[in-house]
Amino acid sequence: MTALITRTRTRAVETLSLDSTGTRNALSAALVGELAAALADCGTDPDVRAVVLTHTGGTFCAGADLRDPPAPDAFVGLLRAIVELPKPVVARITGHVRAGGLGLVAACDLAASSAAATFAFTEVRIGVAPAVISLPVIPRTDPRALARYYLTGERFGPAEAVGLGLLTTAAEDVDEVLAPVLDGLRRSGPQALAETKRLLTARVLETFDRDAADLTALSARLFSSGQAREGMTAFLERRDAAWVV
Repeated sequence: MTALITRTRTRAVETLSLDSTGTRNALSAALVGELAAALADCGTDPDVRAVVLTHTGGTFCAGADLRDPPAPDAFVGLLRAIVELPKPVVARITGHVRAGGLGLVAACDLAASSAAATFAFTEVRIGVAPAVISLPVIPRTDPRALARYYLTGERFGPAEAVGLGLLTTAAEDVDEVLAPVLDGLRRSGPQALAETKRLLTARVLETFDRDAADLTALSARLFSSGQAREGMTAFLERRDAAWVV
C-alpha cells in the first residue's frame, strides 16, 4: 500500500508531507490514521526537536475526503494530537487549504504560507458546519473576522489569513521566512519547548475538553442530513446545490 505521509529529517526537524495528490490531500480515514501515527512517533523520538507539516502538489489539504471520510472522533484525535504533541508543529503551506485542512493549520503552533496559498471554510457550501475544526480554530482567531469566512465560505488569501490569526506569517518564499523560525527552535531546549508549548495551548485544550463531544455529535448529525447529501452530491457533480438562488 502506498504511503500517504512521507517523512524526511534535517537537523532534528522532522518534515511530514501529506502525499495523496490524487485526492488533493483530502482527509481520508487512511491519511488521518497515518498522520496520527507519524506524529506519535515524533512525539516520543528524542532526536526530533520540531515537526513541519507540509504537502506535495498544489493543495495542502482539500478537507474531508467525501468518499472515505474519517470518523469524527478520529479527526478530533488527530487535531488534539497536534496540539498536545510535546514538540512544536509548524505548518508550511504553498497551495490551497480548504475546510478540514484549516483545522490542521489552526492546530499547529506556527503556520507560514507562500503568496500562492488560498484558504476557505467551505463547509457551509455543502450543507454542513465547520464543527470539529472549531476546536482549534475558534480559540486562535479573531471572532469578528472569522464570522465572515465561516458563514460565507468565501476564498481568502494569505494576508487575510494572517489578520484572522490562522497564519503566523506569509511571504513570497515560505522557506526563506521559515528558516529563522526553525533555527530558533533548534536552539531552544527540548524541555523548555515542551513546557512553553503547554502554556500556549492550555486554552485550546480547554476547548477540546469542554466542546469535543458536542461538536463531534453535531458534525455526525449534519453529515447525515438531507441537505448535506444534496450538498456533497452537488459538489461531486460540479453543480450548484438545490438551495442556491
